[in-house]
Amino acid sequence: MITLYGIKNCDTVKKARAWLEGNGREYRFHDFRVDGLDRALLERFEAVLGWETLLNRRGTTWRKLDEAKRENLDRDKALQLMLDHPSVIKRPVLETAGKTLIGFTPESYASEL
Repeated sequence: MITLYGIKNCDTVKKARAWLEGNGREYRFHDFRVDGLDRALLERFEAVLGWETLLNRRGTTWRKLDEAKRENLDRDKALQLMLDHPSVIKRPVLETAGKTLIGFTPESYASEL
């Protein structure tokens, strides 16, 4: 089973969902804002992808954070920041049997799924 993690209103998540549906892929959608995000799930993502990859430094939420929260990040500080502000996680995150993907392009989904 495929699980797609993200935020419902995110344009990239919408594109990933449309691709999955258009290609007949069954999936479960987990909205960080509705379904939540716990440390165990975040650490599972981080173990595969690394916190630097998970952290979206290009988004609006990141730019709106106090500079003090953005400085001197290490793994623990970054994970706490993502728990406090799930919208700073790069989206979508897709999990399927043995694979974890981050971001979306039609080409990456076609080759990996």
